[in-house]
Amino acid sequence: MKNKLWTVAGIVGTLAFTSCGGSTDAPSDTPTSGKINISVDESFQPIIESQVSTYEGIYDRADITAAYKSEGEVIKDLLNDSTRVAILSRELTEAETASFEKKKLIPRVTKIAIDAIAIIVNRNNPDSLFTMDELESIFNGNTKTWKQLNSSTNLKDITIVFDNNNSGTARYVKDSLIASHKLPQNTFAAESHKGLIDYVEKNENAMGVIGVNWISDIDDSVAVGFQKRIKVVGLSKEAVPRTTESYYQPYQAYIAQGVYPLRRYLYIINTTGRSGLGTGFVSFVAGDKGQRIILKSGLVPATSPVRVVGIK
Repeated sequence: MKNKLWTVAGIVGTLAFTSCGGSTDAPSDTPTSGKINISVDESFQPIIESQVSTYEGIYDRADITAAYKSEGEVIKDLLNDSTRVAILSRELTEAETASFEKKKLIPRVTKIAIDAIAIIVNRNNPDSLFTMDELESIFNGNTKTWKQLNSSTNLKDITIVFDNNNSGTARYVKDSLIASHKLPQNTFAAESHKGLIDYVEKNENAMGVIGVNWISDIDDSVAVGFQKRIKVVGLSKEAVPRTTESYYQPYQAYIAQGVYPLRRYLYIINTTGRSGLGTGFVSFVAGDKGQRIILKSGLVPATSPVRVVGIK
């Protein structure tokens, strides 16, 4: 996995500097050359690192530096004009769009992938199959112990772990699964995806919530290493599942078919308003080569059809 400097800077070459009161020179970047900084929800660091590395390998005059942050910080970067290209798992709200319109900027939103939220537990936890009703009960604070789910277990209080309280993953859970939109008191943030995996591996009572991109790429040594240290939960939409085959893990085929419940979309938001390096990168990710990278990573391409093959 390629490592980039995690920096917070202005974006889209000299255009950003001009808009913030810097040089008045015309932007010099093109769709395949120049320098830009982009802000990315850290849930998608593995896939975006692959996209950037490939793009720079094809276009050796392109220099894209990605800053990986919480979703909340990415949105702030967009709104305060310190970045013009952002990658995250939600579209802009009406208020956010209106803010750009006041500045005479038109955000271009491109859907690039279908992602999923994975629920993970300690490898010694005997319970790795949940219904959505059971999962919602945990997130709403009604189910607080493992014994409420399995009377024969020796496990104790459930501890819910996120990567970051301000992350897109936490927001998704609050918006989709929690009636009050507030995380229960038995929740804490590990502050990084590695920290989240470490905690779940070492604590039998832990239940982690993580973007599937961190564990889905079978060709990525980090993702494979993470998979070996934890157990991925299977989820069922049925209130009373008939068999274990009614439960689905966040595998690519199940995400594509829509049978895995915790799905979300991945977007690139581009406010550059011109045909520069930011636009070129967006076109690449949404195009054939970029979508093939997404397919390889274990996510589902948004603009290319996926053929699901059954194996008997």
